[in-house]
Amino acid sequence: MSDTDSADYCTIADAAKPPEAEGPPYADCVLCREPTEYPESYKGITLCPRCEWQEAQRTACSG
Repeated sequence: MSDTDSADYCTIADAAKPPEAEGPPYADCVLCREPTEYPESYKGITLCPRCEWQEAQRTACSG
């Protein structure tokens, strides 16, 4: 396995992030129900910054 293969191992190429809202109403976080920075009209999973960070920690590669 080359260095580029191992570097891409944990990269999600098509991870779409919801667009940031310019103002209220904001979508609720699906985990804690706190307001997020995403528009309420966005369809899909939205996480607040704290839950987004915690989820990234849980799913990070342990190398």
